[in-house]
Parts: sequence; C-alpha cells; structure tokens
Amino acid sequence: MSLHLAQFIAVLGGQLEGDPELPIDRLAPLEAAGPRELSFLSNPRYQPQLAASRAACVIVAPALAEVARARGACIVADDPYLYFARATQLWKQHHRPAVAVGIHPSAVVDSSAIVHPSASIGPLCVVERGAHIGADTVLKSRVTVGEDCRIGQRCILHAGVVIGADGFGFAPHGGAWVKIEQLGAVRIGDDVEIGANTCIDRGALQDTVIEDGVKLDNLIQIGHNVRIGRHTAMAGCAGVAGSTTIGAHCTIGGAANILGHLTLADHVHVSVATVVSHSIARPGHYTGIFPMDDNPKWEKNAATLKQLYRLRERIKALESQQQTTPIDRPR
Repeated sequence: MSLHLAQFIAVLGGQLEGDPELPIDRLAPLEAAGPRELSFLSNPRYQPQLAASRAACVIVAPALAEVARARGACIVADDPYLYFARATQLWKQHHRPAVAVGIHPSAVVDSSAIVHPSASIGPLCVVERGAHIGADTVLKSRVTVGEDCRIGQRCILHAGVVIGADGFGFAPHGGAWVKIEQLGAVRIGDDVEIGANTCIDRGALQDTVIEDGVKLDNLIQIGHNVRIGRHTAMAGCAGVAGSTTIGAHCTIGGAANILGHLTLADHVHVSVATVVSHSIARPGHYTGIFPMDDNPKWEKNAATLKQLYRLRERIKALESQQQTTPIDRPR
C-alpha cells in the first residue's frame, strides 16, 4: 500500500518541494532508491550521491534544498535523519499489524507477577514471581524476566533477552568457589529498548538499574549492580562488569568493555573495541584501540611497546642523575 508525500507532510511536517500526490511504495537508502521510493541525506559528504539518486523524493537539510530541488522532489527538514526515523514509524503504522496486547498462550507468567493490561508478552516468554511489566511494554519471543524485576512503560525487549539472571558472584574457599546469593533485582525505566540475547544480571544486594530512555543493542552483558544513566546507548557485544556506574547521554561502541567498580561521567563516548580500565570524570570521546596492520609490522610495533616501560625507567634514572650531578659553572 502506497503512501503519498502529502501524508508524510500532514503527520511529520517539513517543507515539500514537488507533487504532494506522488506515491511512495517503499523507504530506501539513497544509492539504491528507485522512482517510487523515499530516501534521505543527512551527511553532506554523500552529496554526490544525491544528484545520481533515482529516488522519488529525498529528505534533506535546508543547506541542501537547492541542490535537491534541481534533482527532483524533496522534503526539507531541519534534521533529515530524525525526520526519516519518524517516517519509518509512520510507515510501520500503515503496513504492519499492531502488536497484539496481552499474554501469548505459550508464555509462562507467575500468578504473583503484575503485567499491565496494555503490555504484550510474546511466545515462550517467562515472567517470574513478583516481576512487574509496565504499560505498553512489549516482550518479544523467549524473553525471560526474573523474580522481582521491574520493567517500566513503553519498553521493547527483543527475542532472547534475559533480565535478572544471577550476577557472577563467588567467594574462593579451599581451591573451590562458594556461591554468593544474588539478593537484588533489576529495575528498568521507561522507554528502554533492549536488543536480542542481551543479558542484564540482578544485583547482589542492591538492584541493577537501567534508567529511562536507555538503548541497548544485541548481545550485551550488563553485570550485577551496574547503573546506566538515562538516554545512554550501547552497541552490540559491549560488556560492563559489576558495580560500574555509567552516566547519562553516553555512547558505548560495539565490543567495548568497561571494567568493574568504575564511574563514567555524563556525555562520555567510548569508541568501538575500547577497554575502559579506569574511571572517566570528564565528558569527551575516549579511544583505546591498537590499530590493525599487516602482521609483520604489527609484531614489530607490539615488540616496541613491550620495551616502553624499560625505556621509561631509563629516562627516569637519567633525569634523576642529572638532578643530583653538580653542574660546572664557568669561573
């Protein structure tokens, strides 16, 4: 079912340059879009693709409006990427059935759990004793919510998510390990989205906390007693060890690892594959990646790095010797 450009403008606003009755059959990337498809351009670096695009209409910023008009129909919006995001939501509303409200027959929900009537509990989900699921929250298939865990309103938990498994706590004794019972739970705020097969462990004594608006990608591990501040986003395969606090409005790149008992300030941005080994007190962009190279060069650089500590000690010794050696002055 097509939507006309006028329907996008009526709901989302923006300035249309072109025929409002132009039909749109699909949303598509700029380089692949065809004559009945809507696309967008948010990064000026890709402007050369604009002139070559066959898209029926392109969403652009005001700075690119003249170039876009010369090519064909366009929608001018202050933030094209945000406009496109909302266009995808509008498209989904018209083309996909709404999520079924209620509990799927194959789900297992403890009688003491509280599930809001507007929530959706998908196939093969498990909601354990004392758990609480808020209004308009959606649990896709095979989601597990452990006992006493709380999930706020308008959350989306994708397939395979596990909320409230035991945190990794063991005391060494006589060459073996003694389990530390995990007595806390997990508290998740409103408008949180959690990707497939991500795990958030319950706290040992206090709760693990995910604040409002947090977005977690697939295959992320959140350890016990972690706290993630509002509107922080983490990409796939990242891991956070126990008792770490991450501030608000942070971004954590894919496969990054954050060690335990650390604190990251608000507005900290961690690059992909970085290992965060100490607390970060100031906002900013932090990177700790040893660049890839062909193997012989990499091995030489790695061997050099291994000598840095020895070189540092030699420099310190020379500096110390220079400070203690009398300096001859001309008479």
